[in-house]
Amino acid sequence: MNLVWQTFTLSYFRVQEYFATSYLHRSLVGLLSSWRQSSILMQWGDTIAIALLSLVYVLAPFVSTTLLGLLLTACVGFWLLLTLSDEATSTTSSFTPIHLLVLLYWAIAAVATAFSPVKKAALSDFVTLTLYLLLFALCARVLRSSRLRSWLIVLYLHVSLIVSVYGLRQWFFGAAALATWVDPESPLSKTTRVYSYLGNPNLLAGYLIPAVVFSLVAIFAWQSWYKKALALTAFIVNSACLVLTFSRGGWIGLVAAILTVMALLIYWWSVQMPPFWRTWSLPIILGGLIGVLVLAVIFIEPVRLRVLSIFADRQDSSNNFRRNVWDAVFEMIRDRPILGIGPGHNAFNKIYPLYQRPRYTALSAYSILLEIAVETGFIGLSCFLWLLIVTFNTGYLQLRRLRQLGNKEAFWLIGAIASMVGILAHGTVDTVWFRPEVNSLWWLLVALIASYWTPLSQNNTQELASANSEPAAN
Repeated sequence: MNLVWQTFTLSYFRVQEYFATSYLHRSLVGLLSSWRQSSILMQWGDTIAIALLSLVYVLAPFVSTTLLGLLLTACVGFWLLLTLSDEATSTTSSFTPIHLLVLLYWAIAAVATAFSPVKKAALSDFVTLTLYLLLFALCARVLRSSRLRSWLIVLYLHVSLIVSVYGLRQWFFGAAALATWVDPESPLSKTTRVYSYLGNPNLLAGYLIPAVVFSLVAIFAWQSWYKKALALTAFIVNSACLVLTFSRGGWIGLVAAILTVMALLIYWWSVQMPPFWRTWSLPIILGGLIGVLVLAVIFIEPVRLRVLSIFADRQDSSNNFRRNVWDAVFEMIRDRPILGIGPGHNAFNKIYPLYQRPRYTALSAYSILLEIAVETGFIGLSCFLWLLIVTFNTGYLQLRRLRQLGNKEAFWLIGAIASMVGILAHGTVDTVWFRPEVNSLWWLLVALIASYWTPLSQNNTQELASANSEPAAN
């Protein structure tokens, strides 16, 4: 059974063997290597790449989708230039099982586009999907440097802090609702839902989930007390802003992310814990968190009303809207179950009106998994789930390796895994995963996990498993 799991998760993926049989790799990689050796500009390749990525993540919350698309195009163009001018060995060392699954997902989306009933609409969004997947490739390449990895995470934390501070300002001074985010008949209809620079409280919540998680793990990753104080401040401000979005999906994502962080931190410290705390620390923390949530529901009326609305089924207008959209989406999946209608909201907007219930227009399926099933069918959904499994398994294996080495870079890995869990939990009932501000962060997180990957041999795994099974002496 162990061997089946390791094979399924590509734990012993042989990169060299894959590239040795790849005609595309042999014919393209290294095509411009001689030019690169004489180019002064390309000597600073990683610096230029991190500058382009920095622009993407600094400007994402503040600029239009069009400008962000231009920045993504610039990143993709530079990644292509780096790859064509690379030495073959350097490309091989940075290609991971996650890359292989991303490539497979892209190929399935390409086939879905080719067979789409609305090919022109699907093609434009297939290009957008390609930009995001190549953004992942550039991030995974650059983030293999711990210095550049820390730089990009710190940059994102500072930008998110600016976004959160402006969101808190809206809470204290008021902000006009830009859309009907709350049922007008609800007691919360007059409650301010902050949205900061992103224009939508649900989108803001999705953007802030990684900010909360990374600021929390930064408290342990950063060494000086000054930096720890900054991380604690960012954690409090980001958490408060996320809560004040009153996004139910955002709250679900936050709880899922925090629980994942706690579980992984306990795993990290478990070798140093006495037997009692190794066994009971997680249940105690889980019980404490549940207690805090119960007290908040009992004593804070807006929280109570918002949480209870989750279970109101069709009596809540937001729930009713999603239920009607999902009913139509199930019919779309039933009619094209294999490869779907093609990627993107343009294809969705062409096909959905044929299935929609009267008065329930929608731009997407309001669920990551349903949207992927609609766009690329069950084949694409299966590949995406495989990608998630391989990514989380890779993260776990590398966390275990870093724990044995005592390398505190593992805290950023913990942050990436927990952030992905939070975004997935939020995206199960919302559509913000497909927005550029969140989607660019998602592929950054996947790339962050991929950047830690080192090939494992059977002996490496056996040694790690053996060390992992022996509790530390106390």
